[in-house]
Formats: sequence, structure tokens, C-alpha cells
Amino acid sequence: MSKARVMVDGYNLALEKGTGIATYARNLSNQLTELGYKVDLMYGVRSSTGKNELLAEVSFFDPSVKPIKTKEIVKSLLTSPFGVTAKQVPITGKVIPKRSAGALPAHDRIYNSRNLYAMARWHFRTYGQFMNVDYSGRAGIAHWTYPMPVKLKSAANLYTIHDLVPMRLPYTTLDIKNEFLKQHRHIGKKADHIVTVSEASKRDIIELLGVDESRITNTYQAVNLPSYILNRPEDEVREEVSSIFGLEHRQYFLFFGAIEPKKNVGRIIEAYLASHSQHPLVIVGQLVWKDASELRLVDALQDTEKSLLKKLMLGPATDRPAKTSSVIRLEYLPLNLLTSLIRCARAVVFPSLYEGFGLPILEAMQLGTAVITGSEGANPEIAGDSALIVDPYNVNSISQAMKTIAHDDGLMEHYQRMGHERAKLFSPEKYAERLQNLYAKFK
Repeated sequence: MSKARVMVDGYNLALEKGTGIATYARNLSNQLTELGYKVDLMYGVRSSTGKNELLAEVSFFDPSVKPIKTKEIVKSLLTSPFGVTAKQVPITGKVIPKRSAGALPAHDRIYNSRNLYAMARWHFRTYGQFMNVDYSGRAGIAHWTYPMPVKLKSAANLYTIHDLVPMRLPYTTLDIKNEFLKQHRHIGKKADHIVTVSEASKRDIIELLGVDESRITNTYQAVNLPSYILNRPEDEVREEVSSIFGLEHRQYFLFFGAIEPKKNVGRIIEAYLASHSQHPLVIVGQLVWKDASELRLVDALQDTEKSLLKKLMLGPATDRPAKTSSVIRLEYLPLNLLTSLIRCARAVVFPSLYEGFGLPILEAMQLGTAVITGSEGANPEIAGDSALIVDPYNVNSISQAMKTIAHDDGLMEHYQRMGHERAKLFSPEKYAERLQNLYAKFK
């Protein structure tokens, strides 16, 4: 019996630098393809839908984005109650797609509905209903990897809710809370099924949205770094980190991820400074909420970062300056450099205030690096006893953990071994089993 065709949304896949949810969507598409499903990707980019196939393909891959005009929103709202029809993007191979972490995941076909996700938001605000999308030869299952107010017509619509942080920690996000709750409760009532990524998030969905437990499946996530990353020789990775960043193997702490209040970066820096560690603290991530008071120490380091980056980029390796600060911040790194930094760190410090899953914990573990993480949200569920668990609200707790790891090679190596084994519980193979059980309900 042939398996149902599945549509996976491309909402986060279209973001230039991606997010953890983009990684989730990419892993989902790849895994479904390996399981034998035909996967359609549904994008909502502002691309041309003309009859010229070459221009349509070029337009789809063109990252330039122009603001949506008010008259375009008004025009869309007049017709959106009747739904929208997506058109297939002609992928002929004439345009060379990116071959990077942000490349297209495995798929059978690609569809696009111009400004689909932006217009769906406006539709929901106006009518209080989800917007219908349809396309020729549609899939039987739609898996929305992010809870957007849109559904595929005449299909089983599954929505992944990663977390309810805007409700649990409203002071850590910029979401419009009443709109967030209204949209998520609508999903809770109308979705054919809810998918989530941890037992912690499942409990939140039951408690805050009132969804019956039988309508929720926790598939967790897969940690699935590319083989070319995992199989790189250790000596090569060490040399790369030393020559580019001037950092010694296992002689620095690392945080990586979006810099926003829930990531707790302010307390990480305070804890690090209080520890008087001789090992540098490296912070890799973009500021996504620059006005947050908890990030005042990060803001104070901006001039240091710019100076360091300028010297690193312009000066030859032999002329690198002496370290001017024990805290080094880099805004963004490609996957190959970021994973090299992770592999060589003494420990990844990730005591976030709340996570629906906590992918950085497992990425560090898969790369053989010790982890310090927090006791809130899904973090302890994902880390188990394979990481050093701290109170994320207590600077002294974080600081003591950093001191301990800094001075105890045996403990560091213990968590390296334990973490590497823990990551295997979230392998692609185990993720595939959980997906297979979920999709068997929607033949």
C-alpha cells in the first residue's frame, strides 16, 4: 500500500539564516523522504508566479524581499475567505541552489503561494479563521512545522507546537500575547492532530490550551548533523579553531544560539565573570531583542566584538592581537565553523530559562562536548543525567558549575562520554520510528 503524500511548510526554511525550527523542518522532510513518503514543500515567498519558467525559478531563489504594500494586504483580504491556490515552482536545475546548511531539504515537489504566511496572519486577525490553501494534486497530510493560521484544504492538518514560552514567560518574547493565545487555541480545537517535541511542552499544551492528551503526540526531535561535520579529523578541527579564533582545545567555554531573554545570556556572562576563569567565554549568536535589560553586559561588549572581528578578518593569522577581553562575541558563523567551535570547547553553557526541546544541548553532546544546562522547561528532560544541571536563575549556581568543569578534567571527560551516548536516544533512526507511528494514524 502506497504511503500518503505529505506537505511540509517552508515558512522557516525560507529564512536566510534559519532557526531551530528550520532545522526541525529540514530533518522532518529528509526523514519522511527516507521513510518512503513523497514530500511537497509549501513556501510563501514573494516570488514571481508568471508563465516564464526560468524567471519563476530565479525569483523563487532570489532572497531580496520588498515590503508588502497596504493595498496588497487589502486586496488579499477581499479574496482570502475563498482560499488561495499555490503554484508549483519549476525546478529545472538551471538555477544552482545553495549547497549549505540552508539548502533545500529532500522533497518531491515545491509549491509557492505569494506571501502566504504573512497574508494568513492578516486573514486570521480579520476573520478569526484559518486561511485555506490548495494546489493541484495536493497531499493527503499537511504537517505545519510552525503553528501558522493556515490549513491545507481537504487534508489531515497536523501542527507542531514547539513550546508555549510566550504564555509561560511572557516577559521573554515580543509576541502579541492575545493573538498568540487565540491562534494556538484555535489550532488546539481545529487541528486533526498536535505534534510536539517534549513531554514538558506536551504538559503545557494540555494545561494552557485545554487539548486532550489523546490528540497530542510527542515525537521529540532528531539530532542529525551532517556526516562531513561528524567525520572531520580531530587535528584538522583543532587547527581550524586555533588559526581562525586563536583558541586552544578544551580551553574555553561556549554559548551558541539566539541572544534573547530566555537564553539567559546576561546571567551566563555574570556567572563567568564571577568564576574568575582563565578560560575565555565565547558567545555566538545574533541579538534578537536588543533592548532587554538582562542583556546589558552583551551590549557593553559590542565595541570589543567589532574590534576583534575586524582584526580577525583583516589581519593574517600570525598578526592576531592578544586577547583584549575574556569574553568574545561573534554574531554569526557558518555551520562548519560553529561545529568546530563546539567540538573544541571545554563545555557548552546553555542554562536557558525555558526550552520546548533544547537542540543545542544534543548538538553539543553529539559532537562530544560537555554541557552545562538549566533545570527548567525541557532542558533536564533532554539532558538526563548526562549534563551538569544548574538553577538558571541563580548566577552562583551557574558560576560554580563553570568553576567545577574548568578545574576537573575527569568530570569534563565524564560528561563528554555520557552526553555522546545520550545523543543516540535522539538519532534519526529513533526519530523515524516515532514519525512512523504518528503518520500511521493518517493513511
